[in-house]
Amino acid sequence: MNLPLPPNPHAVFVLVLTAFALILFSREKVPLESSSLLVLVALIVGFEIFPFAENDTVIHAVEFFSGFGNEALVAVCALMVAGQGILRTGGLEPVGRFLAKLWKSSPSISLLLTLLVGAFISAFINNVPVVVLLLPVLISVSLKTKSPASSVLMPMGFSTLLGGTCTTIGTSTNLLVVSVVAEMGLETFDMFDFLLPAVLSGSVGITYLWLIAPRMITKRDIAITDGTPRIFAAHLAVLKDSPIVGAPLSKALELTDGKMKVTALERGEDKLFIHQDFILQAGDHLVIRDTPVNLKEYEKLLKGTLYPADSEDIPIDDDHPLMADDQQLAEIVVTEGSPLNGTTLSNYRFSDRYGLITLALHRTGKKLKRIHKEISDIRLMNGDILLVQGPREQISELKQRSEVLILDATVDLPFSKKAPVAMFIMKGVILTAAFGLLPIAVSATLGALLMILTGCLSWRDATRAMSAQVILIVVTSLALGAAMLKTGGADYLGSVFVALAGNASPAFVISGLILMMAIFTNIISNNAAAVIGTPIAISIAGQMGQPPEAFILAVLFGANMSYATPMAYKTNLLVMNAGEYTFSDFLKVGIPLVFIMWGMLSFLLPLLYL
Repeated sequence: MNLPLPPNPHAVFVLVLTAFALILFSREKVPLESSSLLVLVALIVGFEIFPFAENDTVIHAVEFFSGFGNEALVAVCALMVAGQGILRTGGLEPVGRFLAKLWKSSPSISLLLTLLVGAFISAFINNVPVVVLLLPVLISVSLKTKSPASSVLMPMGFSTLLGGTCTTIGTSTNLLVVSVVAEMGLETFDMFDFLLPAVLSGSVGITYLWLIAPRMITKRDIAITDGTPRIFAAHLAVLKDSPIVGAPLSKALELTDGKMKVTALERGEDKLFIHQDFILQAGDHLVIRDTPVNLKEYEKLLKGTLYPADSEDIPIDDDHPLMADDQQLAEIVVTEGSPLNGTTLSNYRFSDRYGLITLALHRTGKKLKRIHKEISDIRLMNGDILLVQGPREQISELKQRSEVLILDATVDLPFSKKAPVAMFIMKGVILTAAFGLLPIAVSATLGALLMILTGCLSWRDATRAMSAQVILIVVTSLALGAAMLKTGGADYLGSVFVALAGNASPAFVISGLILMMAIFTNIISNNAAAVIGTPIAISIAGQMGQPPEAFILAVLFGANMSYATPMAYKTNLLVMNAGEYTFSDFLKVGIPLVFIMWGMLSFLLPLLYL
């Protein structure tokens, strides 16, 4: 077997840079935005210093910026905005309520219907709002039926990924593959051109998620339980024999190792200004907030008497415990469009805005744990879950604002008068594109504008919906794909693939492409895998003398198999945190699903397209 030599130094540079990019994209410690921009800058600087001109092909460095105006990227951004309109108005709320009612009568059939509904909606709408809709529904059902939410959350998330492969607008990956195909001068795909293999293989995948996957997942309770530590406000009265009488407030804080947080200081009916040097007297009341265990510890250390915040007549003891009748616990999920994403609680003034206390932070791969004073300074990221406590009215108000995803024991989903308008606009976007009246980039942009003009979204909501991470990874991937194509790098990789395959049949090569893309998409960005893989697949088809459709779809379907790792897709992170899953849970459930889809598509694509 003789492997071909690279065609030119520029192609070698692009291939090395692509390999470096794939490694960089898989590093969790390096933000994907930074990785993408670094690779893009390296590409444009390299071609600016060393221009490429060969066989009537000239590449100018500025050409790699064309991805910012790419039709697929415009469509992806516009669809993200339109999907945010559905999320903000609660347009899918009737679906959630219907499923919540159905779960009470038949859990098994309800799970199947939930998987099918999630898959169907995700074929036309980005699956993030679909997962955001279904998460609180399933968690509420699990709390009321005392069944583990972990058994259903992961299957639900995977079902939305399966549904997204059914149409050209189901995922950004699909849009990018179709865009690259069009740019290469090949016949493009219409919205439902690959519906048949997607539905046939997806049906087998849904069956697995319904009957087998829930039994494979380790049963575990979610974080919301009655035993979760709560924060209480209380008054600590300073007694005559207390060690802090005549001492500054700083000594009281020192005796509690700095853990005690004094929010106010009362002397008789007067509220005094708090400062470290304030001299305490017998009879002073320190207003503090903490868990019951910590409050009793402060009482013992400072030799004071603890009273409820609303009553100073009855000291707190075993017969008169702390009460929090109006207090409610809830989990807040930081989603991609949330104003909390990328900032800290202190910078956002979260406590002042919403009147809620943050008890804990849960992040991917870590158990829900108590976090002390530094929680307000932790930069939040997509998928983080905050355990908060506050008055029922405040939590209800936060739900209605729809700025974050609330997970709690109720199915109080936001629904506004604008919801029918938002759904009408989204249906218009889908139908005009499906019937070929307008290209999806045009119909989606028009839909995004209508969402804003009709008041379904504010401009602030619209800008939050557009992810810088998605934009940069798409532009960088398109630039790398174009560079590989024009320098001959794609043809070289295609030749290497064909040489390695030897005399293997086209069906075997298609199967290999699917598996390779499936591995890449679970390690690096699915969009990067798709854009880089598409020109290589087309080159392989040409060298084997085969029609390119099956090879292109091998890349498209393979790049959508983001099941095996939590970082493979953003909804995986949401589901992972909400269900308290571990990395091994994804491997246990996701790898069999990858092999099921690989086997089905390895059979269907050659059968239907060769």
